[in-house]
Amino acid sequence: MADPVAIIGGTGNIGFGLAMRWSRVGVPVIIGSRDAGRAREAAQRTGAQEGRENADAAREAPIVVLTVPFRSQSETLTNLKGALREGQILVDCTVPLAAAVSGRATRTLGVWQGSAAQQAAEMAPDGVRVVAALHTVGAPTLADLDAPLDEDVLICGDRKADKREVAALIARIEGLRPVDAGRLEQARIVESITALLIGVNARYKTHSGIRLTGLPADLWPE
Repeated sequence: MADPVAIIGGTGNIGFGLAMRWSRVGVPVIIGSRDAGRAREAAQRTGAQEGRENADAAREAPIVVLTVPFRSQSETLTNLKGALREGQILVDCTVPLAAAVSGRATRTLGVWQGSAAQQAAEMAPDGVRVVAALHTVGAPTLADLDAPLDEDVLICGDRKADKREVAALIARIEGLRPVDAGRLEQARIVESITALLIGVNARYKTHSGIRLTGLPADLWPE
């Protein structure tokens, strides 16, 4: 049996949609939540393998996907320090969006470390490698299994092998094309694209993603 993927914050919009999409194509998913009961309920609804409390979910998977809001990122990673271990890949999907008083959040906050992904790397235990990805894929489209996906996913990280592994997982979702966007420090640029997309989508009342043109057919050569 293939190794499971743990989705921390899997009862939220992005995590829930990823769980649905990966479960649909046979990827074993463990949904993590602060509330184990909610995690089990979400697992039943998405077809995930099981639902557990966040730390228990993180212990079980070589790839852990963090999908919590930025305001919860620090607390969640602090609570996961005893669960994450050397050799795991932590996929950080966090976007440091500024809270909107009214309407939608269309700007990002400054992060001391440079980006939410770099903050995650600073907080993660030694030996846990952070890859930033999945910032620009919309939750409504992910959760609608009848909605076709046709967009790129920009991946940032400091080790090519880690990015390749995350790319293979993302490519399991039909219509998502993983693209190597450089080192982890580039995540600050990718995270800001999310705020731009929120504004564009609100303006045109749609759920657009991003697509890069002119790329070669083989984006992940050996």
